[in-house]
Amino acid sequence: MSQRKEQLILLLIDGLMVNVAWAVYYHFRVTSDLFTTPMEPLFWEPMIIVGIFWLLLFMFFGLYRPWHAESRFDELITIAKTTTTGIIILFFLIFIDDAITNDPATSRLLIIAYWLIMTVCVGFGRAVYHTTTRRLILSGKISRNTLIVGSLTQSRELYEQVLKYPFLGFNVQGYVSTEEVLEPTRVPLLGTTENLEHVLATNDIQEVLVALPSTDHELLLDIIGKCSAYNVKIKIRPDMYDIISGQARTNQIYGIPLIEITPQLMQPWERVVKRLMDITVSLFVLLLGLPLWLIVALAIKLGSPGPVFYTQERVGKNGRIFRILKFRSMYQNAESGSGPRWADKDDPRVTPVGRILRRMHLDEIPQFFNILEGSMSLVGPRPERPFFVEQFIKEIPLYRRRLNVRPGITGWAQVKHKYDATMEDVRNKLRFDLFYIENMSLRMDVKILIHTVLRMLLARGQA
Repeated sequence: MSQRKEQLILLLIDGLMVNVAWAVYYHFRVTSDLFTTPMEPLFWEPMIIVGIFWLLLFMFFGLYRPWHAESRFDELITIAKTTTTGIIILFFLIFIDDAITNDPATSRLLIIAYWLIMTVCVGFGRAVYHTTTRRLILSGKISRNTLIVGSLTQSRELYEQVLKYPFLGFNVQGYVSTEEVLEPTRVPLLGTTENLEHVLATNDIQEVLVALPSTDHELLLDIIGKCSAYNVKIKIRPDMYDIISGQARTNQIYGIPLIEITPQLMQPWERVVKRLMDITVSLFVLLLGLPLWLIVALAIKLGSPGPVFYTQERVGKNGRIFRILKFRSMYQNAESGSGPRWADKDDPRVTPVGRILRRMHLDEIPQFFNILEGSMSLVGPRPERPFFVEQFIKEIPLYRRRLNVRPGITGWAQVKHKYDATMEDVRNKLRFDLFYIENMSLRMDVKILIHTVLRMLLARGQA
């Protein structure tokens, strides 16, 4: 079952159980004669409003992320936390009809009753879903195409473990070897790591289980880099030494210690807030600074012949090509003779006005339109041109992981490192980009934005 289909089913089940909870609460509050009600409140309109509220809150708290290998207890705790937060919000918004009465004891009883009803109903719906799903997995009707990558010995051990836990839903399609295999294998041998990308593309793989010695760092990075171009989840079976020495933080999935390499690092509520922050800041900058942007546009037009704006193809999230928008800082047709090339310090292609704009990063301002349309974010890896991305991927396979997130106007690599001038610069900046991707948070975004504003005020950009 695809993740999107699983999310849709859970959304429908939660919607049903939220409405059931409202009906039970309404009966308890209004028609049970346990409480005095001067006038019978509405039923359908509040149910629709409250239902939408709960589903949005569930999304916000990450209740629609994959839970198939998570503890049911952990899921129930998350549900309880979410309903508790929702009840507090509803209490202050007074969406719970007549929840506040003249009798404080009655008010508290009604609030606790609705919280208990909601938690039980949603928890029951989830339990029914997971029980049904587990039976379908055991019957073979639901599974996830899985590929094992690694050395022969460790891959064989991992495969034996997977067979012991069929309710994990791993449908092992085959095995990709990191070494030459001469003896027959129990699981089909699909090739070596050299043709890993072809195997992923032709077998509709959803999960990749990696079994390698902890010393094979370069090979592990190569495997992760090749998998980054595909929408697959990567889990690594750590060495026992790694577990004992504490070098690897593992998740126990039904007794199998696995390290999740590509988790969804930002919580759903953080992703929502990040996007809202992108939109809010972009509108604020574009509208509040409009008089200054008109002056900049006039200076560009008077400074050299050519258009005010400059567009160029860049590679965005998941490899999608989009056109970036900037104030023109170079002479028109600056690359007509040289072709694509990196910008140099004191680049002769840059106009006098362009030097000022680039030092203060003002040439980047039109990219806020790219943010509004969703191609970019305020903070993220720098979007590169397709010509350079193809080169970088050939030289550095792990470079593909930069394409897992939206590119940004600014980023950790931009504030910590100079402009790219050599392939070594690209490698160094990649370290900063990967650090950002693996540690994405609103706190880090704010920190990077503060660094960027300081650089703009001190005019530390490259001219």
